[in-house]
Amino acid sequence: MTSAPTVDHAWSRVSPRYVWAELVDWVLTGLVTTALTALFWFFGTWWAYGITVVVGLAFVVVCALTPRRVRAIGYQLREDDLLVRRGILHLRVVAVPYGRMQLVDLNRGPVVRALGLSDLKLVTAAASSSVAVPGLPLAEAEGLRDRLVELAEARRAGL
Repeated sequence: MTSAPTVDHAWSRVSPRYVWAELVDWVLTGLVTTALTALFWFFGTWWAYGITVVVGLAFVVVCALTPRRVRAIGYQLREDDLLVRRGILHLRVVAVPYGRMQLVDLNRGPVVRALGLSDLKLVTAAASSSVAVPGLPLAEAEGLRDRLVELAEARRAGL
């Protein structure tokens, strides 16, 4: 007989090390994009240089906000569902019912893996409803994956 899920009404946050994974991603994207804007320099006008400056500054602002965005990511196990929260300006809170979970997947890219973290991806029956909890320490991600699979199986079995 399966026990009732442990309910923890506090938000669990992702690892603070996840900031580094996000920063590496944004810095590389920013460098490549800013370098591509240098192609406009062949026009030799002031706006060509302005585009490069604006794009570079935009990526600097995004990188400066990255630590706050990472602190805003969290999840919460509830009686019947998992809540996943992310965003600062555009706050998004998604409830994923345990009975609707079809796949719980761990992803580990090279930067995230080097930091000892992983991303937990949840897929439901709806095609557009995959939800991810990024930046979890590996042991926590594996434990959460196992717990969610257990809860999903129990809900589908009607227990």
